[in-house]
Amino acid sequence: QVQLVESGGGLVQPGGSLKLSCAASGFTLDYYAIGWFRQAPGKEREGVSCISRRGIPLYYADSVKGRFTISRDNAKATVYLQMNSLKPEDTAVYYCAIASCGGSSPVHLGSWGQGTQVTVSS
Repeated sequence: QVQLVESGGGLVQPGGSLKLSCAASGFTLDYYAIGWFRQAPGKEREGVSCISRRGIPLYYADSVKGRFTISRDNAKATVYLQMNSLKPEDTAVYYCAIASCGGSSPVHLGSWGQGTQVTVSS
């Protein structure tokens, strides 16, 4: 069963950091680009970042540039999103998905997982 499972979310104060993980099972992660997406309450899901099969970051949303870093460890079948200098507006459910990174923003391919909640609040 093809599955991506997000973890690492939580409650953090403004200015804090979190590192999200996206663990793959049921398929070979190496073959796919992976995107991180987020959906805030009342808003549409948006692309946050995207990484190539070989680990090259190909996209960051303007709102997270300089604060978020995407990476992957294919040996561990895991993609990460390091989030620093978090702001209240980063509050959302974060999802990872197999994605196409080549356009103006990532496009998810396939199904969504459960996501992981990130809440930035004092």
